[in-house]
Amino acid sequence: MIQPLFNFGETSSSGLGALGVDPKAFIVQLITFVLAFLVLRRFAFKPITKMMDDRRKLIESGVTIGEQMQKDQAKLEAKIAEELSKAREQADSILSAAQDEAKEAIKDAETKAREKADAILVDAKEKTKQDIARARKQLEAEVINLISDATEVIIGEKVDAKKDAQLIDKALKGGAN
Repeated sequence: MIQPLFNFGETSSSGLGALGVDPKAFIVQLITFVLAFLVLRRFAFKPITKMMDDRRKLIESGVTIGEQMQKDQAKLEAKIAEELSKAREQADSILSAAQDEAKEAIKDAETKAREKADAILVDAKEKTKQDIARARKQLEAEVINLISDATEVIIGEKVDAKKDAQLIDKALKGGAN
């Protein structure tokens, strides 16, 4: 059997022999190739194919995870932008409310200050009127005493209270004309 493997150079006039191929050697080589292919398929191709499929699946899952992460990142960025927008709106509304409250507080303080100033002015006017009335009464009493003293000096006698009051009233009425 080994002999026919090495007799490649024999020529035959029909079929494969005409091409310079020994049919027995061709069949042996074909069987060897099929056996080698089956052994490689069982022990090499399947593990290699399985490893390549696993690697492909791993790469696909990595790509899927990467795409999902990009989508999640885009969603997160959109959410962050939305939250920042809301925070800005809240800050603006808080600032606006604080400004409105400050304006209202200033207006209230001005109103209270104006009311207090008006009350102080009214009190001052009332006190001034009272002081003027008191000063007039004191001045009137002093004028009456002075007139009484002057009358006593002019008349030369002491005038009683009734006559004194009549003279003073007469003098005041006459002096007012």
